[in-house]
Amino acid sequence: MGFLRKSTQFGTNSWTVTELTRYIRDLFEVDYRLKDVEVSGEISNFTEARSGHLYFTLKDAQAQLKCVMWRSAAEQLDYLPRDGDAVVVNGRISVYEAAGAYQLYAEHLEQAGRGGLAIAFEKLKQQLSDEGLFDPARKKSIPSFPRKIGIVTSADAAALRDILNVLQRRFPLVSVLIAPTLVQGNEAPGQIVQALRWLDGRNDIDTILVSRGGGSMESLWAFNAEGVARTLFAAQHPIISGVGPEV
Repeated sequence: MGFLRKSTQFGTNSWTVTELTRYIRDLFEVDYRLKDVEVSGEISNFTEARSGHLYFTLKDAQAQLKCVMWRSAAEQLDYLPRDGDAVVVNGRISVYEAAGAYQLYAEHLEQAGRGGLAIAFEKLKQQLSDEGLFDPARKKSIPSFPRKIGIVTSADAAALRDILNVLQRRFPLVSVLIAPTLVQGNEAPGQIVQALRWLDGRNDIDTILVSRGGGSMESLWAFNAEGVARTLFAAQHPIISGVGPEV
């Protein structure tokens, strides 16, 4: 195992970030219990890189663990994981020095079922579908040349800047009214509902855009709330949803 060396760069009582990080990495790698671990949890923020490597977060109700599975191991999988899957993962724990973070280097993964968020989403989706909320016949026509657009999003969101830039290029004469709101967290669904109702109650709005950028399943969850879905359905104005990485 390596040892904590004093750096001569900043004085006798300091260490470089690299020295400290490598020392911590060594502590992980000599612990036999971390060389072969089995961890169960729910997959979130899943990404399949062009290289074939898989990156995801394994989480439960109180904690989360970043994971990577190299292509050689990913090619042995019987199925491709997705957000919300409950899984059991085998691998080793070590430190990714460039990020200064510990993570699980997964070597094997088995599906255990659908996770709690995914199950809740599918259940609500089916309920709302049975009630007719997704009936295409109930969709409202979107005006080709709106005069004024209401936007529900965070005032600080990068998505808002993108929207305003696109509108300036394509519809330079359109007016915009922004109803700022939280877009994630426990208070976000209620604020989104209030913003939607405020814009929908105006008679100078032609259409409403609900938007935020991409993120994990958890960070986008506010837009899956039942109250938000029912408010969208009950609105008098046509509403466009732009939630996710491609806004």
